[in-house]
Amino acid sequence: ALHGGADGEPVQGLTLQEAVEKMRGKVGTPIKVSIRRGAKDPFDVSLTRETIKVKPVKFRLEGGDIGYIRVTSCTEQTTPGVLDAVEKLKKEAGNKLKGYVIDLRNNPGGLLDAAVNISDLFIDDGVIVSIRKRGQKDKETRFRGRHEGSLLNFPMVCLVNGYSASGSEIVSAALQDHERARIVGERSYG
Repeated sequence: ALHGGADGEPVQGLTLQEAVEKMRGKVGTPIKVSIRRGAKDPFDVSLTRETIKVKPVKFRLEGGDIGYIRVTSCTEQTTPGVLDAVEKLKKEAGNKLKGYVIDLRNNPGGLLDAAVNISDLFIDDGVIVSIRKRGQKDKETRFRGRHEGSLLNFPMVCLVNGYSASGSEIVSAALQDHERARIVGERSYG
Protein backbone atom coordinates (compact mmCIF):
# COMPACT_ATOMS: atom_id res chain seq x y z
CA ALA A 1 0.00 0.00 0.00
CA LEU A 2 1.16 3.52 -0.75
CA HIS A 3 1.43 5.83 2.23
CA GLY A 4 2.44 9.47 2.37
CA GLY A 5 2.01 12.29 -0.10
CA ALA A 6 3.45 14.29 -2.98
CA ASP A 7 3.60 18.10 -2.74
CA GLY A 8 1.00 18.07 0.02
CA GLU A 9 -1.47 15.79 -1.78
CA PRO A 10 -2.08 12.40 -0.13
CA VAL A 11 -1.45 9.29 -2.22
CA GLN A 12 -2.67 6.73 0.32
CA GLY A 13 -5.27 4.49 -1.30
CA LEU A 14 -4.26 5.39 -4.86
CA THR A 15 -2.88 2.89 -7.33
CA LEU A 16 0.81 3.13 -8.18
CA GLN A 17 -0.07 4.59 -11.60
CA GLU A 18 -2.32 7.25 -10.01
CA ALA A 19 0.42 8.19 -7.53
CA VAL A 20 3.02 8.41 -10.32
CA GLU A 21 0.70 10.73 -12.29
CA LYS A 22 0.52 13.07 -9.25
CA MET A 23 4.33 13.17 -9.10
CA ARG A 24 4.98 13.79 -12.80
CA GLY A 25 6.07 17.26 -13.84
CA LYS A 26 8.49 19.32 -15.86
CA VAL A 27 12.12 18.11 -15.81
CA GLY A 28 14.21 20.10 -13.36
CA THR A 29 11.31 21.14 -11.11
CA PRO A 30 11.30 20.22 -7.42
CA ILE A 31 8.85 17.94 -5.60
CA LYS A 32 8.52 17.14 -1.93
CA VAL A 33 7.58 13.54 -1.14
CA SER A 34 6.36 12.52 2.30
CA ILE A 35 7.14 8.90 3.15
CA ARG A 36 5.66 6.80 5.94
CA ARG A 37 7.16 3.41 6.83
CA GLY A 38 4.98 1.25 9.03
CA ALA A 39 3.90 2.92 12.27
CA LYS A 40 6.80 5.38 12.24
CA ASP A 41 6.22 9.11 11.74
CA PRO A 42 6.39 10.31 8.11
CA PHE A 43 9.49 12.10 6.84
CA ASP A 44 9.93 14.44 3.87
CA VAL A 45 12.34 14.02 0.96
CA SER A 46 12.99 16.77 -1.60
CA LEU A 47 13.59 15.55 -5.15
CA THR A 48 14.25 17.14 -8.52
CA ARG A 49 12.27 15.70 -11.41
CA GLU A 50 14.37 14.12 -14.16
CA THR A 51 13.79 11.96 -17.22
CA ILE A 52 13.98 8.34 -16.14
CA LYS A 53 16.03 6.20 -18.51
CA VAL A 54 15.54 2.48 -18.04
CA LYS A 55 18.26 0.18 -19.35
CA PRO A 56 16.48 -2.96 -20.53
CA VAL A 57 19.71 -5.02 -20.65
CA LYS A 58 22.28 -5.59 -17.92
CA PHE A 59 25.17 -8.03 -18.13
CA ARG A 60 28.23 -9.37 -16.38
CA LEU A 61 30.76 -12.17 -16.67
CA GLU A 62 30.31 -14.93 -14.07
CA GLY A 63 33.27 -17.05 -13.03
CA GLY A 64 35.32 -15.73 -15.91
CA ASP A 65 33.61 -17.93 -18.51
CA ILE A 66 29.79 -17.57 -18.36
CA GLY A 67 28.06 -14.54 -19.84
CA TYR A 68 25.02 -13.45 -17.82
CA ILE A 69 22.55 -11.22 -19.72
CA ARG A 70 19.51 -9.84 -17.86
CA VAL A 71 16.69 -8.59 -20.08
CA THR A 72 14.15 -6.59 -18.08
CA SER A 73 11.77 -5.59 -20.90
CA CYS A 74 11.28 -5.85 -24.65
CA THR A 75 11.74 -2.35 -26.09
CA GLU A 76 13.42 -0.76 -29.09
CA GLN A 77 16.62 -0.56 -27.04
CA THR A 78 16.68 -4.24 -26.04
CA THR A 79 18.07 -5.82 -29.22
CA PRO A 80 20.97 -3.33 -29.51
CA GLY A 81 21.53 -3.80 -25.77
CA VAL A 82 21.82 -7.58 -26.13
CA LEU A 83 24.20 -7.18 -29.08
CA ASP A 84 26.35 -4.81 -27.03
CA ALA A 85 26.32 -7.24 -24.08
CA VAL A 86 27.41 -10.15 -26.27
CA GLU A 87 30.29 -8.21 -27.80
CA LYS A 88 31.55 -6.93 -24.45
CA LEU A 89 31.23 -10.32 -22.75
CA LYS A 90 33.08 -12.06 -25.60
CA LYS A 91 35.86 -9.50 -25.36
CA GLU A 92 36.08 -9.74 -21.56
CA ALA A 93 36.10 -13.55 -21.51
CA GLY A 94 38.47 -13.96 -24.43
CA ASN A 95 38.60 -17.57 -25.60
CA LYS A 96 37.36 -18.88 -22.21
CA LEU A 97 33.66 -18.23 -22.84
CA LYS A 98 31.61 -21.41 -22.24
CA GLY A 99 28.04 -20.17 -22.64
CA TYR A 100 25.34 -17.68 -21.76
CA VAL A 101 22.53 -17.31 -19.27
CA ILE A 102 19.67 -15.17 -20.59
CA ASP A 103 17.63 -14.00 -17.59
CA LEU A 104 14.00 -13.16 -18.42
CA ARG A 105 12.70 -13.41 -14.86
CA ASN A 106 10.25 -10.65 -13.91
CA ASN A 107 10.26 -9.44 -17.53
CA PRO A 108 6.69 -8.29 -18.32
CA GLY A 109 7.34 -8.23 -22.06
CA GLY A 110 6.77 -5.18 -24.17
CA LEU A 111 6.74 -4.76 -27.93
CA LEU A 112 6.05 -7.75 -30.19
CA ASP A 113 8.61 -6.56 -32.76
CA ALA A 114 11.26 -6.31 -30.04
CA ALA A 115 10.54 -9.86 -28.81
CA VAL A 116 10.82 -11.16 -32.37
CA ASN A 117 14.08 -9.26 -32.97
CA ILE A 118 15.61 -10.51 -29.72
CA SER A 119 14.69 -14.10 -30.60
CA ASP A 120 16.04 -13.63 -34.12
CA LEU A 121 19.50 -12.86 -32.72
CA PHE A 122 19.78 -16.45 -31.54
CA ILE A 123 17.82 -18.38 -34.19
CA ASP A 124 19.10 -19.21 -37.67
CA ASP A 125 15.77 -19.62 -39.44
CA GLY A 126 12.20 -20.69 -38.82
CA VAL A 127 9.04 -19.40 -37.23
CA ILE A 128 9.57 -17.37 -34.07
CA VAL A 129 5.90 -16.72 -33.35
CA SER A 130 2.64 -17.02 -35.24
CA ILE A 131 -0.55 -15.12 -34.52
CA ARG A 132 -4.09 -16.28 -35.31
CA LYS A 133 -7.15 -14.17 -34.60
CA ARG A 134 -10.04 -15.91 -32.85
CA GLY A 135 -12.48 -17.33 -35.35
CA GLN A 136 -10.07 -16.81 -38.26
CA LYS A 137 -8.07 -20.03 -38.32
CA ASP A 138 -7.20 -19.54 -41.99
CA LYS A 139 -5.60 -16.14 -41.32
CA GLU A 140 -2.24 -16.49 -39.62
CA THR A 141 0.61 -14.02 -39.35
CA ARG A 142 4.04 -15.61 -38.97
CA PHE A 143 7.22 -13.93 -37.81
CA ARG A 144 10.29 -15.79 -39.01
CA GLY A 145 13.98 -15.63 -38.20
CA ARG A 146 15.95 -13.63 -40.76
CA HIS A 147 19.57 -14.06 -39.73
CA GLU A 148 21.61 -16.48 -41.79
CA GLY A 149 23.68 -17.49 -38.80
CA SER A 150 22.96 -17.60 -35.11
CA LEU A 151 24.63 -14.83 -33.13
CA LEU A 152 25.74 -17.13 -30.34
CA ASN A 153 27.29 -20.49 -31.09
CA PHE A 154 27.47 -21.29 -27.39
CA PRO A 155 25.23 -23.28 -25.06
CA MET A 156 22.48 -21.15 -23.52
CA VAL A 157 20.16 -21.33 -20.53
CA CYS A 158 17.10 -19.10 -20.33
CA LEU A 159 15.70 -18.24 -16.88
CA VAL A 160 11.95 -17.57 -16.45
CA ASN A 161 9.51 -17.27 -13.57
CA GLY A 162 5.83 -16.57 -12.96
CA TYR A 163 6.37 -12.90 -13.78
CA SER A 164 7.91 -13.60 -17.20
CA ALA A 165 5.10 -12.62 -19.54
CA SER A 166 4.14 -11.61 -23.04
CA GLY A 167 7.25 -10.76 -25.09
CA SER A 168 9.60 -12.57 -22.73
CA GLU A 169 7.46 -15.71 -23.16
CA ILE A 170 7.79 -15.35 -26.94
CA VAL A 171 11.57 -15.18 -26.60
CA SER A 172 11.85 -18.14 -24.22
CA ALA A 173 9.38 -20.26 -26.23
CA ALA A 174 11.21 -19.54 -29.50
CA LEU A 175 14.58 -20.43 -27.94
CA GLN A 176 13.10 -23.65 -26.58
CA ASP A 177 11.22 -24.60 -29.77
CA HIS A 178 14.34 -24.14 -31.87
CA GLU A 179 16.41 -26.12 -29.33
CA ARG A 180 18.60 -23.06 -28.91
CA ALA A 181 18.35 -22.84 -25.12
CA ARG A 182 17.23 -24.87 -22.14
CA ILE A 183 14.51 -23.13 -20.12
CA VAL A 184 15.00 -23.18 -16.35
CA GLY A 185 12.88 -21.79 -13.51
CA GLU A 186 9.15 -21.62 -12.87
CA ARG A 187 6.11 -21.75 -15.13
CA SER A 188 5.81 -18.37 -16.87
CA TYR A 189 2.81 -16.09 -16.52
CA GLY A 190 0.84 -17.31 -19.55
